Amino acid sequence: MKLYDEEREEPEINLTSLIDVVFLLLIFFMVSTTFERQSLISLQLPEASTAQSENLPRLIELVVTDDGRLFIDEEQLADDRRATIQAAIAAAFEREPEATLVIRADAEAAHRLVVRAMDAAAAEGIERLTIAAVDESGPDS
Repeated sequence: MKLYDEEREEPEINLTSLIDVVFLLLIFFMVSTTFERQSLISLQLPEASTAQSENLPRLIELVVTDDGRLFIDEEQLADDRRATIQAAIAAAFEREPEATLVIRADAEAAHRLVVRAMDAAAAEGIERLTIAAVDESGPDS
């Protein structure tokens, strides 16, 4: 039986690895943060549970409003005929041939206009097309 007290060393906590992890997380969140681009045209986008945010080089936006108006990069089209949409898409892609076409349709927009816009893009040979939606599990839910 020992009757003398041994001197115990105080445990040391090495914070270096913890600081490294926190620093790497900070860098990750700063790099992966996307900034929402606000448009002058007010839309209520449809919700999708598989909505993804992608970082794309250049976007050409085709906006379909709930009252049937069409915009390409915030310029209103004269009418909603397929030929008009196709000509506007062709002009936009002539300026930016490597761009991606984003169709932003209001949740209450007529489905036929969205399909017509997709058809016009296909007729122009546009291969990079995406449809904008908001995540249904967003802050409103």
